[in-house]
Amino acid sequence: MNPPKRKHPRLKQYDYSSDGAYFITVCVKDKREMLGEITVGRDDLGTPYLELSEYGVIVRKYIDRIESHYKDVSLDKYVVMPNHIHLIIIINKSGLFSPADSAPESSRPTALIPTIIAALKKLTNREFGFDMWQTSYYDRIIRNEKEYLKIWQYIDDNPARWVEDEYYSQGTD
Repeated sequence: MNPPKRKHPRLKQYDYSSDGAYFITVCVKDKREMLGEITVGRDDLGTPYLELSEYGVIVRKYIDRIESHYKDVSLDKYVVMPNHIHLIIIINKSGLFSPADSAPESSRPTALIPTIIAALKKLTNREFGFDMWQTSYYDRIIRNEKEYLKIWQYIDDNPARWVEDEYYSQGTD
């Protein structure tokens, strides 16, 4: 019996080094909630927030270093959740890109986004002392400003909507 073929979620023939905005989600293996815990807020409204675990602090440290290690890359928004992270990564080699621009097309696939994510996983795993991440990750090429703003708001609201999140697993075991 042959094992099922692994589906590769990257768009074929898309240059993941092109100027553009990318929505990335990286998950912990088996949805283990190792990066922190959602708690009732620090503010008067009781807004939920993530209290980072030791692992979450390490992940945040390496996320915060992305911009300093990759020329023409900015991290526009991110959130660390109990068992996954969301990021908006912007590549702006031309100096002209803004989220209002649609993502360009290319016929020459390269690997800047996969390189960034692979490095993030490798460095955090090395510091953890074990392999914590699922094999792949999810990406979406953000195509216009409306989509960008919707994703930005989704990331911003993610801790408050944790129990509605597709990655929420508490009580399902």
